[in-house]
Amino acid sequence: MDMFKFSEISDKCVKCGKCIQVCTIHKINSDETTSPRGFLDLVGAYERGELKLDKSAKNIFESCFLCTNCVEVCPNSLRVDTAIENVRRDIAEKFGIAWYKKAFFWLLRHRAIMDFCARLGYVFQSCAFKIREGAMSPRFSLPMVKKERLLPTASKKSFLNSHAEFIDNGGDKTIGVFIGCMGNYAYTGIGEALVKIARELGLNLNLMKKQACCGAPAYFTGDFATVEVLAKRNIEYFEKMLGELDAIIVPEATCSAMIKIDYEHFFHDDEHWRERAKAVSKKIFLATEYFEKFTNLAEILAKKGKNLTSVTYHDPCHARKMQGVFKEPRKLLAQNYEMTEMDDPNECCGFGGVTMQSEKYHLSRAAGQRKSEMIKNSGAKIVS
Repeated sequence: MDMFKFSEISDKCVKCGKCIQVCTIHKINSDETTSPRGFLDLVGAYERGELKLDKSAKNIFESCFLCTNCVEVCPNSLRVDTAIENVRRDIAEKFGIAWYKKAFFWLLRHRAIMDFCARLGYVFQSCAFKIREGAMSPRFSLPMVKKERLLPTASKKSFLNSHAEFIDNGGDKTIGVFIGCMGNYAYTGIGEALVKIARELGLNLNLMKKQACCGAPAYFTGDFATVEVLAKRNIEYFEKMLGELDAIIVPEATCSAMIKIDYEHFFHDDEHWRERAKAVSKKIFLATEYFEKFTNLAEILAKKGKNLTSVTYHDPCHARKMQGVFKEPRKLLAQNYEMTEMDDPNECCGFGGVTMQSEKYHLSRAAGQRKSEMIKNSGAKIVS
């Protein structure tokens, strides 16, 4: 893969400062270097040989949450996130990738082994973790996970292994489901809800059991070798089904954005694979977007009547900012619930990816605290 042309983005920045007002990391660390325009200055200097990719630069580039707030407000629509993702590839090549990340990304390439590890995790998770209220916390501090952390529990059986590949609901349309790793192994209730909704709507489902991880965790970390393997595997697999599927729905925003948008960015220097990714992207929809736009789900929900329970909605970064999906889930929820908006539903939740969660958790927690206060202050009983 050719070196990304950082100057094509950095030279177009007019330093207007709009990005700074919405930048997640700049709200936590108000330094010019940790701002979108600062990042662009630095990647430009790196390409020109004026900045060494040392540990200090590594620390700066890995502090970005990749929330794309800056891209949304930029008058030139500069892809700061793509620049950061590509400089992280160079960081990974120079400094290497931590052993636990390598192990995790290797598992993402090998679904059968991942399935086996997930089953083992379910059986033995209570040995190392305390299980409470659908989450778990370590019994003792682990290398990258301290005792106070809450983590999702492993499900007894993965979603994809709990159903036949094709679910015939007697409908005229068939939609594919890309469930995502967390939905497959931890939050399996998401997939079960999709199955229930499809049954109600009379939509046939193809669960596409040979799907691979979308590659987002590796992409955000700079492991482009893993991304290439997973992206090509998915594109080749999806291509075989495009003719028989009306759409491929994805419940998770990051997975959807990765396949629909970032695959094309990733193959920026490979026209052949970029065009194949583009063809696949036309069939990819966030689940809420598809259900609201192309089905009568809203009408079905409306017949069930109103529930006085108040709901506030958090806009996932990769849903609203990257895919423009934010009205659709609200329209569906409003059929049954009282909607109460928080101060800034568009603000990042603070997840930020594997490196942020394992090595810069203090930043993630700071962003998360801002969001949790907004949720609390909304007065809503449920956050969706």
